[in-house]
Amino acid sequence: MKVIHYIASIDKSGGGTTEYMRLLSKALKEDTSLTIATGISKDPITIDGVSISFFDNNILRWFSLIREFRVFLKNEKPDIVHINGIWSPQNWGFQKVAQELKIKVLLSPHGMLESWILEHNPFKKKLALLLFQNKAIRKVDHIHATAQMEKDSIRKLDFKNEITIVPNGIDLTECKSFKVVYGSKKVVFLSRIHPKKGIEILLEAWRNCNTKGWTLEIAGSGDEAYTANLIQSCQDLQNVYFVGAFYQEAKWNFLRSADVMVLPTYSENFGIVVAEALAAGIPVITTTGTPWQDLDSYNCGWWIDLSVENLQSTLVKVFNTPVNQLQEMGIEGKKLVKEKYDIQVVGKKMVELYNTI
Repeated sequence: MKVIHYIASIDKSGGGTTEYMRLLSKALKEDTSLTIATGISKDPITIDGVSISFFDNNILRWFSLIREFRVFLKNEKPDIVHINGIWSPQNWGFQKVAQELKIKVLLSPHGMLESWILEHNPFKKKLALLLFQNKAIRKVDHIHATAQMEKDSIRKLDFKNEITIVPNGIDLTECKSFKVVYGSKKVVFLSRIHPKKGIEILLEAWRNCNTKGWTLEIAGSGDEAYTANLIQSCQDLQNVYFVGAFYQEAKWNFLRSADVMVLPTYSENFGIVVAEALAAGIPVITTTGTPWQDLDSYNCGWWIDLSVENLQSTLVKVFNTPVNQLQEMGIEGKKLVKEKYDIQVVGKKMVELYNTI
C-alpha cells in the first residue's frame, strides 16, 4: 500500500505534530510505501528511510501550488492520502486535489477541533470554517482521533464522518535507560512555550507553594517575545529556570533528571511528552484537558482540573510524596506505556485503519 502524508510543516518548532510524524513514519515504513509532503521550513527534522517532498507553501502562489500538488499526486499514485492538521489552506488544497483524482483521504485533526483551540483566535477559525474547512472535513473519507475525548469533540461539532480512535505512540527503543535514583527534588516542564500550555498557571502555583529545596526547569522553544515575558514574570522566583529546547538523547536525559514532569495544558489531543516521561519512569502531573485519565487508573501521576489552586495543591502533594512512592509510580508509568502506547503497536493499528478506508 502506498500512503502519502501531508503536513504543513515538519519543522522542529512544530512540537507534538512534528514528533508524531517522525514516530509514525518509523513504524509505517515497514508495512507501507510512505512519502511525506510538507512545506519548506527553517529547521525541518530528518526521518531516515522515508521520502520527503518539500513545497513552497506561500499562499500568494496558490494556483501554482495546486498545480504542483496535482503533478506530484499524479506521479506518485498513492492509495491513501493522510492529511495531518487543519486550518491551513494548503492542507485543504492537497486534500481537494487528491479527491479530484479519486484518492481516498484520511484526516487527523491533531486536537485542532478541541474547544480551547476553537476559542483561540475565534474570528480566524470561524472564517476558515466558512470559507473551506467545514466543507473539507465533511468530505474526507475517514477521520482519525487519538482518544475518545477528541472523538467526542468532533461529534459535538456535528461532523458525521466515520471516526476511528488510534492513540499516538512513542518509540520505546529510543528510551535507552530509565530513572533509577529518585530524590532530585526537580520538577520539569517540557513542551512548546505557548499560551495553550498553561505555563502562567504553573508559575503562579509555584509562587504560592513552599518550594524550598525544589527546582522547576522549563524546557522548550516558542515565540521569543512571549518567552521573554514569561521569564520576566518570574524574576522573583529564585528556583525557576528556563533552559531552552532539548532533542533526542538530551531530551531523555532531561526527563530522567526530574522526579516529576508537569504539563499544565489547557488542551491536548494526546500530549506525547506525557508518554515520554512515563516511559522514562517519571510520574506526571497533567490536566483533564488531555486524555490521560490513565494516570489515575495506573497510579503513575495526577490528572487534575486546571486551576492555580488545583495545581498548587498537587505540587504540595508531590513535595510530600516519599521517594520510594515516586519510584513505584515510575514503574507503573513504564508499564502503562509499554502496554498501550508502543509505536509499533500503534503503527499496526494505523495500517489496519488504512485497509478499511
